[in-house]
Amino acid sequence: MSTTTETANQAANQPARLKNFPIAWFALIMGLSGLTIAWSRAEHIFALEFAVSPVLLAITAVLFVLLTGLYAAKFIKYPQEVLGEFKHPVKLAFVPSFSISLLLLSIASLHAAPGASYWLWVVGSLLHLGITLYVLSSWIHHTKYEIAHLNPAWFIPVVGNILIPVVGVQHASAEISWFFFSLGLFFWPILTAIIFYRLIFHASLPERFMPTLFIFIAPPAVGFIAWYNLVGGIDAFGRVLYFVALAFTLLLAAQASYFARLKFFLSWWAYSFPIAAITIATLVMAKETGLVFYTWLAAGLLGVLTLVIGVLLARTTKAVLRREICVEGH
Repeated sequence: MSTTTETANQAANQPARLKNFPIAWFALIMGLSGLTIAWSRAEHIFALEFAVSPVLLAITAVLFVLLTGLYAAKFIKYPQEVLGEFKHPVKLAFVPSFSISLLLLSIASLHAAPGASYWLWVVGSLLHLGITLYVLSSWIHHTKYEIAHLNPAWFIPVVGNILIPVVGVQHASAEISWFFFSLGLFFWPILTAIIFYRLIFHASLPERFMPTLFIFIAPPAVGFIAWYNLVGGIDAFGRVLYFVALAFTLLLAAQASYFARLKFFLSWWAYSFPIAAITIATLVMAKETGLVFYTWLAAGLLGVLTLVIGVLLARTTKAVLRREICVEGH
């Protein structure tokens, strides 16, 4: 009888879990795509005799299709819940994790499937532009935002445009890539100043949002990679971008013991893509400068990235099995 009751309760909980399925799940795709791209770069730069990036790409693509299917099911069954995320002052920042996932998959599949890469980039770019305009309009005409809502995830919607030129230079006119790069670069220092004001002069971030501090690494790291692809090399401005990203990496690495003590939330995936971004940027520095320092640093960061994502996958799987994710309030 108890088994029957338990099964019935689990069945009853399934609709509720779908209803509470957050779009922030696509941060997992961002992290895995970053890992795939980092290993692909490393295999080429270090002339490795083995290749793990094709396997990582396949796994990431399958998970993306699965998550997209689940979120589509949520939209069909609970459209108001989906619209609620677009209107929520905090959850809105994670909405573009879907379009960024498309862009990262485009980068990851550039050499393996250039045709697919092109269409992923086109759809991802157009979708991200639409989200950017929606978010900017929401900020300008807001009636709901308060300083407590602000956290580093706010970089994602607008500054995420910096990601588009990374592969955009391969798929379209450079003018298009310069447009998106300029848009993202303009808002990066603005949001950095506002977020630092919130961190210094107001209450600390809630525990579940503390991992988003790692997002400070991403704009300059991705900006460096985009700039490198746009100008075709490393110059003074490129170095400024890289070293700002490296400085934020050192700052956050010095607090590793603090982050390790945080309770697990899905927001832990905010660790993954920024670490992937600085790893890829360092691999570019190693290739272009030929300095041993960057080679060893890139190898070390790749090891850390792989370990972090392994831990994230294990903790996420454990949380899913314990039904601690996709519940009310998470």
